[in-house]
Amino acid sequence: MLSRSICRNLAQRYKFLQREYVGNIFGSQNKVEKYDVVVVGGGIVGAASAREILLRHPTWKVAVVEKEERLAFHQTGHNSGVVHAGIYYVPGSLKAKLCVEGMQLCYKYFDEKNIPYKKVGKLIVATEEVEIPRLLDLHKRAIANGVPDLQLIDGDKIQEIEPYCEGLKALWSPHTGIVDYAVVTEHYASDIRYMGGRILLDYEVNKFSETEGDSEYPVTIQAKDSNTTLHTKYVLTCAGLQSDKMAEKTGCPRSPRIVPIRGEYLLLCKEKRHMVKGNIYPVPDPSLPFLGVHFTPRMDGSVWIGPNAVLAFQREGYKWYQINPLELIDALRYPGFLRLAAKHFRYGVSEFYKSTLIMLQTPHVQKFIPDINDFDLGIGPTGVRAQALEIDGKLVDDFVFHFGEGKGAVAKRVLHCRNAPSPGATSSLAIAKMIADKIDVEFKL
Repeated sequence: MLSRSICRNLAQRYKFLQREYVGNIFGSQNKVEKYDVVVVGGGIVGAASAREILLRHPTWKVAVVEKEERLAFHQTGHNSGVVHAGIYYVPGSLKAKLCVEGMQLCYKYFDEKNIPYKKVGKLIVATEEVEIPRLLDLHKRAIANGVPDLQLIDGDKIQEIEPYCEGLKALWSPHTGIVDYAVVTEHYASDIRYMGGRILLDYEVNKFSETEGDSEYPVTIQAKDSNTTLHTKYVLTCAGLQSDKMAEKTGCPRSPRIVPIRGEYLLLCKEKRHMVKGNIYPVPDPSLPFLGVHFTPRMDGSVWIGPNAVLAFQREGYKWYQINPLELIDALRYPGFLRLAAKHFRYGVSEFYKSTLIMLQTPHVQKFIPDINDFDLGIGPTGVRAQALEIDGKLVDDFVFHFGEGKGAVAKRVLHCRNAPSPGATSSLAIAKMIADKIDVEFKL
């Protein structure tokens, strides 16, 4: 008769074999993978950060997890594709530094990887006298930020650059460009794979917990509808529209809260695309929360005009009919959104009407190009911006990083990037360097 200890050992061995073989064949058992760093979020900032981490630590095992079926599915794949030069931002600010540095790194990377792009330039056009002082202030900012080859020009020079555009004065940025940032993100992913990193798609993280009996990989990540569990030493989240929810899973505060703002673009008809050669932007009005109508040529030859800015009815609500009642109520009850809406009530109402009636946007378009009429504009693509809001209603215009509360591994080894403000795509390689620096410092590597 077999002893009790031998029976116990045989039983344990049977369970092991069942887990390793039967589970793998039929997918019924959980599989565990171990990593040094897991990056949650497959947008351009998450992919760039994982790439930079591997460049610095080539022996590490690094994974990027993304809940959608492909990378760059949301903000990265729905933006206007502009490579910004760093004109708008307060001199000395992190955004200014990262944008100027990021633009230079972008063009270098595009050339190295043969990624198609165009330096079409940008005109920021003052169409009214009241805008000229603000334009001059922008010029001073841009010079202080080190924006290369910037020019302050008059109306005649405007039409040398954009023959159909009218204006009093303008800033001309010849190095502003356009690119497809989804393509750029895929190149970052190729770099990650080449360096031995892993990309896990359709992996929707729903829980962080402490790993039982494994002090070397103390954080466990579990996903909805997946048989793969991840054990890791460290975690970085760059979750965009879900960044606040992801942070709350490890005990971080609700604020700043993400409020989804949908931007709806118009498409210029093919017959009049020749009227827009490069980016044409308005002079920002500091009293309003968003930029307003601008013209953006695309790599495919189309021209986008807009966007407006309206509340999306769910975190990833690209259409009016896409509604998540819980997410909508969550946004409407947040004191930060209520204060923002009250402060800009008339602006919000006008944006709502522009969303329903295209013709209401035509006068804003004609301020720059009078020859465009109602019949030249059609419904275009939409994007949803992850707008971070403080509880007092202020738009968060800087990076926000949080650790969870407590002393355990989940609190101290999961770093959340809760806001990577525009121009995040342009700045992605520079942001990645900053985030990798922060990881090295915060995790004492």
